[in-house]
Amino acid sequence: MGSTAVEFKNPATSTLLEVVKARRTYYGLKAESPISDDAIESIVQDSVLHVPSSFNTQTSRVVLLLKEEHQKVWDIAIGAMEGLVAAGAVPKEMFENHTKPKLEAFRAAYGTVLFFVDYESLAPIKEKFAIYADKFDPFALESNAMSQYLVWLALEAEGFGANLQHYSPLIDDQVTKTWNLPASWKLDAQLVFGVPTSGAGEKTFAPIEDRFKVFGK
Repeated sequence: MGSTAVEFKNPATSTLLEVVKARRTYYGLKAESPISDDAIESIVQDSVLHVPSSFNTQTSRVVLLLKEEHQKVWDIAIGAMEGLVAAGAVPKEMFENHTKPKLEAFRAAYGTVLFFVDYESLAPIKEKFAIYADKFDPFALESNAMSQYLVWLALEAEGFGANLQHYSPLIDDQVTKTWNLPASWKLDAQLVFGVPTSGAGEKTFAPIEDRFKVFGK
């Protein structure tokens, strides 16, 4: 199943797909920005407003942390891991040689986008459509994932590098307290971004023939 050159009706389609193809994971980041903070805010805000959700439930909640506020979330993560070391749950050598340098690298970036889901807001729709009640939580998570991907694409298109992290539930309580967030907001992911200081790792693909099929062509 080889790829062939195609012509799209809208040139923006090609541009969008090029952005998708160019997206990578960058771990080496520095605390600089190629665009204004207002532009970053606009990217994140538009994702909150325009990413679709099941039954238009709009369950995603997003917090943008920049500069010193961004550093706080990784100080929280470092502190939480130090607590696990002190409790004997994590080997000190592993923390010092691997975990801590990784967390400090995240801290050295420019910003973090925190992605939450407000599952409690789904109570009315679950009651109204009881037969689908067990589906709405996964649907909400899918919508949140779309927001994560959109923000990642847009930030990278503007010259950032980024990586997506998942430190829940380790940091959840302290994050809620630090930024006085509603208890119903459940943290799902943290997107770290900054100007890349090194290239991305090699990107490999499983055979597309095992992952994609076409019928009716």
